[in-house]
Order: sequence, then structure tokens, then C-alpha cells
Amino acid sequence: MPLRGSGLFPGLAIAALIALIDQVTKRWAEQALTLFAPVEVTSFFNLSLVYNPGAAFSFLAGAGDWGRWLLTTIAVIIGLLITFWLARLPRNAWWSVVALGLVLGGAIGNLIDRLRLGAVVDFLDFHWAGYHWPAFNVADMAIVVGAVTLIVATFLEDDRTPSSTHRE
Repeated sequence: MPLRGSGLFPGLAIAALIALIDQVTKRWAEQALTLFAPVEVTSFFNLSLVYNPGAAFSFLAGAGDWGRWLLTTIAVIIGLLITFWLARLPRNAWWSVVALGLVLGGAIGNLIDRLRLGAVVDFLDFHWAGYHWPAFNVADMAIVVGAVTLIVATFLEDDRTPSSTHRE
């Protein structure tokens, strides 16, 4: 499939937009919030600046420098795989294109933090009855929404491309 008709350019545009929004909100959080000093927004939501050197749920947070570079390498590999996947998708597979663009944008946003700071900036803190969900950011939301959307896409999109259909 030629790149012109692929999902590459729309997917990359979505990824760039997500990464930009993610970085803008993280820079705002770093300037407006104080580390480990939550600002109550509602009874169940705080803005709370934290730096997570690990992955989801602080996985590998205590691993030191090797953990940082392992997570960086994984993000780069996944980013390349998603880029190749987008290049092979037809542009009209828009559920998958949007989903992959969201995941890629989130991965890029967190990768930028990891390279810039050695940790990911998190600042959205939801809690209830004394229990806190781990703090997260826009990139994390994009990754989760993208992953769920990709699952939905498997049910909504037809596997056949226009070139593989036939008439009887």
C-alpha cells in the first residue's frame, strides 16, 4: 500500500498533538505545583506533582539507571512498531489509526520526560476513601484510551482492504 493512502500521516499527526498537549500540561504542572504538595480540586481529585522513574504503578521505579534505559528502549521499539503498523493500515481504518496515534503520542510524551528528566512527570491524583490511584498524566490517559480503542477497533473494522474484496 502506498504511504499516501495509509494511516501513517493521520496517525503521526494525532501522536504529535497528544505529545504536545502532554508536554504543555507537564510543564505547567512543574511550574504551578510543588513536589509532593497536593492541591485539592474536589473531594476525590488533587493536582499533585510527582516524578515516577518507573513505568505504570511505579514498576521498576527502584531499578536505577538501567531501568530508565530499559523503559526508554522499550518505548522506542514500540514507537517504531506502531509507526510501521500505521504505514501498513489503510487510512479508512480510522478507529485503528486514532487508537495507534493515541498510544504513540502517549509513548512519545513519556519518552521525552524519561530522556529529559530520568522520570515521568505525573500530576493527576484521584482518590476515594483514603485510597489513591497512582498519579498519572495526559500521556498515560492517551495510552489507555488508545489501547481500549484498539480493542474496540478489532470488532468494528473489517479485515478486508478495498483491494482484497471481490464481487460475485
